[in-house]
Parts: sequence; C-alpha cells; structure tokens
Amino acid sequence: MTRILVIDDDADIRYTIGEICAFAGWQAVTAANGREGVRIFRREQPDLVIVDYHMPVMDGLATLEQIRRLDPLVPLVVLTVDEQQAVADMLMAAGATDFALKPIKAPDLICRLKVNLKIGALQKKVPAEDVFIAKGISNTTMQVIIDFLTQQQEALSIEQITGGVGLAYQTVHRYLAYMENAGLVTVECNYGRVGRPRNFYRLAPGGKQT
Repeated sequence: MTRILVIDDDADIRYTIGEICAFAGWQAVTAANGREGVRIFRREQPDLVIVDYHMPVMDGLATLEQIRRLDPLVPLVVLTVDEQQAVADMLMAAGATDFALKPIKAPDLICRLKVNLKIGALQKKVPAEDVFIAKGISNTTMQVIIDFLTQQQEALSIEQITGGVGLAYQTVHRYLAYMENAGLVTVECNYGRVGRPRNFYRLAPGGKQT
C-alpha cells in the first residue's frame, strides 16, 4: 500500500490528512514536528512526504533539506498558507516537489498527491544523473508540463496550465520561468482592457523533449 508521511504540528491537520489518505486508499503515518518526521522517514521510507512549512522544533525548510539528503527522489509536498512565489522558489531550491495550500480541500489534495506519486514513480525509472536538470527543477516534472502543452492548440495562462497538470500554481510558475529561459516555451502577453497584462504560454517549436 502507498504510504504517505504527514509532518505537521497541528493535530487536527494530521488527522484530516490521514482521513483523506485513507479515503484515497493510502496509508498515512504522522509526525508532530520535523525532527520526529525525519526519524520516521528513515524508518518507514514512505512513497511521499507532506511537510508543513511553519513548525516549531524544526521548520519545514530544515526538514525538507534533511529528507532530501536522505532521498533525492521522494516527492516532498509542502503544506502552507504562504502563496509568495519567492518563498516557493526557496523551498523548491531546497528540495520541495510541489505545494498544497491551506485550508485543505480533499479533492484538490488527492489530485495533487496523485500527480506527485506518479512523478515519483517515473523518476525512479530515470538515471539519477538525469533527474534534476537545474536546482529545484526536475526533468520528470517538466516533462509533465511539456506533455500537457503538446496537446494544446492555443496559448494558455498559468492558471489553465495549473488546472491541466494538477500541480500547484507556484510550481508551474517556477517551471515556466525556467522553460522560457531555456527556449522551451514562448510567451504571449495579453494586455486586455482592465488590470495588469497576463502572460500566456505555448510550447516553442522544437520545445518537445523525449
């Protein structure tokens, strides 16, 4: 059975996520802080880890770094109320795979975890030297975004891509920024009539990877 380690100092959140995991057919093991979470991770070797960002004893960032040193491939999903992209970029550079925002919504969390479990399984089939192509950028996760864009006829917003691939907005934003710099996507700016201009993304000619 798929095992998910939930590290959060809030007992109610641990219980809620445990019930969501049980509903989805997964086994949840829990820890009340990062130090305990790292110890349980060593013992249980779970298939995915959910880590709260704000915790006493050992915060989410330190917990991420320690678990990532133990296992370079396990999906690490950060649970947070902070939607700042700068914070997301910092956490991804430390080893986070994706994000889940509070308050928790069961359908969204199940979808997010399914996508990350799939990515984790795919990464195990990739040579270790090919998993990460840049700091905080997984080749497997990027391929999920590329595969989705390959099927699209029109340029899409980040929100549309986020909904299509099942990853967090912050994760998709970071990957699209990398892909734009690498020439894998092109960006079209729609100024509209009201508000700030919005970027729309499409796969660049020759941007598809294998």
